[in-house]
Amino acid sequence: MEATKAYPSDSAEVKTERRERKLLMGNEAIAYGALESGIAFATGYPGTPSTEVVETIARLKPEVFAEWAPNEKVALEEAAGVAYTGLRALVTMKCVGLNVAADPLMSLAYSGVEGGLVVLVADDPGPHTSQTEQDDRYYGKISLLPVLEPADPQEAHDLIKYAYELSEKYKVPIIFRTTTRVNHTTADVEVGEFVELDRKPVFKKDIERYVRASMEGNRKRHKWLNETLAKIEEEFNSMPFNWIEGKEEARIGIIVEGAPYNYVREVLPKINADFKVLKLSTPHPLPRKLVTDFLKTVDYAIVVEDGAPFLEEEVKIAAYEAGLNVPIYGKRTGHLPLEGELTPSLVRNALLKLIGEEGEEYTKPEEVAHAESLAPKRPPVMCPGCPHRGSYRAALDALRDLKLGRYKVPIHGDIGCYALSLLPPLEAIWTEYVMGASISLANGQSVVMDKKIIATIGDSTFFHNGIQPLIDAVYKNLNVLVMILDNRTTAMTGHQPHPGTGGSETGRKFNEIDIEALVKALGVKYVKTVDPYDLKATREAIKEAMQVEGPAVIIAKRECVIPVIRRGEIGEKPVVIEDKCTGCKACILLTGCPALVYDPETKKVRIDELICTGCGVCNQTCPFEAIKFPNELERGA
Repeated sequence: MEATKAYPSDSAEVKTERRERKLLMGNEAIAYGALESGIAFATGYPGTPSTEVVETIARLKPEVFAEWAPNEKVALEEAAGVAYTGLRALVTMKCVGLNVAADPLMSLAYSGVEGGLVVLVADDPGPHTSQTEQDDRYYGKISLLPVLEPADPQEAHDLIKYAYELSEKYKVPIIFRTTTRVNHTTADVEVGEFVELDRKPVFKKDIERYVRASMEGNRKRHKWLNETLAKIEEEFNSMPFNWIEGKEEARIGIIVEGAPYNYVREVLPKINADFKVLKLSTPHPLPRKLVTDFLKTVDYAIVVEDGAPFLEEEVKIAAYEAGLNVPIYGKRTGHLPLEGELTPSLVRNALLKLIGEEGEEYTKPEEVAHAESLAPKRPPVMCPGCPHRGSYRAALDALRDLKLGRYKVPIHGDIGCYALSLLPPLEAIWTEYVMGASISLANGQSVVMDKKIIATIGDSTFFHNGIQPLIDAVYKNLNVLVMILDNRTTAMTGHQPHPGTGGSETGRKFNEIDIEALVKALGVKYVKTVDPYDLKATREAIKEAMQVEGPAVIIAKRECVIPVIRRGEIGEKPVVIEDKCTGCKACILLTGCPALVYDPETKKVRIDELICTGCGVCNQTCPFEAIKFPNELERGA
């Protein structure tokens, strides 16, 4: 059965005829589906693997208000305000972002919505680009909200359209869980026309519904939510995105959800046994009748899913409640791993184990292994010309000058490109935790360690969740130095704007928030803005700030070099004066810049002009003045 053929609650207001096929990434397909549903508002906080959804909406239909918010909590609350008026809204975030938005999510479940509201959260089994492998399906259970999960880009497009209909039919927000393999897989997707709903925003006063201080109202809304969830479960038992396939007489069952459905389809023809497959897109609430009816037709079953054994646990509970004695296998039984993302080979081996056959240890194809052996090992590094390299170099040099050394003063890092400073040769940061935690960790340690502690945080991260802990540092007069690494963008996720840039995703002009003025307004007495390409000035500012009692802030301000390169604004590049170069490698060891290359034949350092950006940090670190800019040579400097 194909899941793209019917929408059981599709309203005439949004029905469109399919008109063309496009090659789309999963995130792009989701954006198309949202626009075909007539959304009026899209927001979120950029985070891989979810980022491209809002960017695609902004590109395809700029008149839709598709703009980034300072953090996920603000994004969800803004979208809720829109959905209260009867218009449709979308919120996007990566897996850990829902932790930030969890507070409003719980209350939003009680109040419900009028216009459709979808909360897209992109989980990252692996993890490829995330701090953890958290499974956000569990938020469906604690919030009592439905969770939908697509298996591929086409289903992602179709399922989000269903999500908006479902949201409005039952007046609840929908958690739309995706995973990296769906978000970033590219496939042919059938799309339709974008829709503009003929609706006027109206918000009606309803104290019991919208005011959570109403305790009696809360109990009534909780009861309403439980009853609504039961109705949604009944609908899920027959909705077209859940189906059974395989031979009717097969006695071995597979219950699968999300991207692993594709792995099941890939490996089944290679296994000499008959299986029956229940494909689900609705992990919560679990369609228990559909699941138990399926289990009654098999001798035993295995649950295949990415992430935690969420579905496996739900299936086992449903079987127990139905009085079924069907063995159910999965991650809890060791057939599939609890960590990492699934692969076709892992699924194949699990199915072979299920039927009593030995699986094979996965080995890469010979040609792939050979190609990988030829490729140089390239760990992630800061880009050539990254301003953060200068910031951390200056910080380490300042601590050295103060005779504090690398291991006497903790330097806390935060979420962003600058976390790569943990690698040699800088090895600068001691921690990297969650958004904004660098300042909070420094605050706590400054109290118990009786010394000034350093926190480093990017500009976008500062707006996201760094202002509050800085307020606490000012309020309690805590002895911390906060270095705000202001590179004028949200660089790590692809250069999205933020409140400090003044720009927007759709080209709208917004007010630029001045970080220095903001920090001073919070009450920080010592605030200095420096250029991290100027190592001496930055180093001296840090040394000065380390002597200040109470909170101090240094803003290391220099635009991320990648947009500068794209604009073609790179200036002159330094050169190595060979007769002065001793081959000491100080420039390499002090900066770690990939553009600096040691030549073992000449025993000299050379500069790779293809990637050098002319930042000049190496010029300032050479102890023999062997690296000069052309204009310095002309002046005889």
